[in-house]
Amino acid sequence: MKFEAFQLDTAILEALNKLGYDETMPVQEQVIPLILEGKDVIVKSKTGSGKTASFAIPIIEKIIWEERDPQCLILTPTRELALQIKEEFDNIGAYKRVKTTAVFGKQPYRFQVQDLKQRCHVVVGTPGRVLDHLQRGTLKLEKIKTFILDEADEMLNMGFIDSVKEIMEYFPGNLTTCLFSATYPQAIQNLAKEFMKDAKMVEIQSHHAVTELVTHYAYRMKEHEKLEFLLKLLCKEQPTSCIIFAKTQEHVKEVCDALYERDLSVDKIHGGMLQEDRMENLKDFKKGKLRILVATDVAARGIDIKEVSHIINYDMPNQSETYVHRLGRSGRVNASGTAISLLSQYDGERVRLLEEFLGEPLTIKDKKEVEMQEVTEKLLQGLRQPIEIKEDKAKEIRKDTMKLYLNGGKSKKLRAGDIVGAICEIEGVTGDDIGVIQIQERQSYVDILHGKGNLVLKALQKKTIKGKQLKVQKAKEES
Repeated sequence: MKFEAFQLDTAILEALNKLGYDETMPVQEQVIPLILEGKDVIVKSKTGSGKTASFAIPIIEKIIWEERDPQCLILTPTRELALQIKEEFDNIGAYKRVKTTAVFGKQPYRFQVQDLKQRCHVVVGTPGRVLDHLQRGTLKLEKIKTFILDEADEMLNMGFIDSVKEIMEYFPGNLTTCLFSATYPQAIQNLAKEFMKDAKMVEIQSHHAVTELVTHYAYRMKEHEKLEFLLKLLCKEQPTSCIIFAKTQEHVKEVCDALYERDLSVDKIHGGMLQEDRMENLKDFKKGKLRILVATDVAARGIDIKEVSHIINYDMPNQSETYVHRLGRSGRVNASGTAISLLSQYDGERVRLLEEFLGEPLTIKDKKEVEMQEVTEKLLQGLRQPIEIKEDKAKEIRKDTMKLYLNGGKSKKLRAGDIVGAICEIEGVTGDDIGVIQIQERQSYVDILHGKGNLVLKALQKKTIKGKQLKVQKAKEES
């Protein structure tokens, strides 16, 4: 099915075309029309099925651009997922000029408050920080029309359900509520009954289970043998892109340090890291600058990292569901991958429960096939090189968009209308060419669309805005 069949705004269709979204995926085909109609929806679908676009597209379609207060709130269990959803909204909503703000912990309040005070159509965030903003009065929900609860089962596992319920008490009436979950446990069913009305159930049966898309097997060894075995395994497999999962921050650091000592292309991500370091490492891995990422299960849910060839379970997870979610980082959207688990003498019960959960025995291979592997400089060199990630479809949108920096903001009483007025006076430029505008205390940013960035840049450098000559330049790009 083509997206044109939904009779979407041409600005959305233009973005979808540049993003390479040709045919709808099953979850999108079923969910988009329901949200467009304002129906409450419960969606049971595995990660990597295209569900983010299934709610982003209809929400962006229904956004009233002139409205300043948020019209949609999306709750997610992790900050990484919040930023990923924001990126999806930024891309799909680029030409409709939709402003999306992400709010989460370990980031200064003042920057978030600054964003929330300006025109903001969509807010995506983690429960704790969203609740903080509601209690402080810095987030207003009076104009909210759609609420998305993403990864609901993970919210439950992480102990966020009470916070979610408290947030939902702030909502006005006449609200469309959509709940997305990979599984549908009783506690989530109870939540749906309490807060949703006549919800439509959409269950997407995957044509291939994750464990069918991903070849998965294990090796048995003593706990103290794992590090040496891991290095030999990497030399044998030569993964193009690999996530190694460990159960604790200490194990993540130990594994990462051991591989880094061999000068491999590796870094780590866990909840105890500084927010900016954590996000920078994840970004480098997604871009192929890092070949190996060592992570706790904070990276196991919802993070869309394309072309992960290998998953290595350095430590087995306590929950069988987590095993499947880890494997889901590979095998995205019906791609194939390999998952390898290192089983210690302490993993007997975990393996028994996993086999019961999967309904099949876990394949155990002879560890000698790895132990015989030589660790040579030539093989290590292969693991030191960055990889080439296929062209990012979002670049098609970004190359037509230029973000401009102006050295004036609220302190100079500059308003968005002043910037719009000055730009619209430029010959060949209309309001449709102006994207998201951010007015900060001492500087402002404006996105110029449709490849007209240089035209606007040169013109503004010669013009005054509100009687002031401002320094205008191309904003520094994020690495």
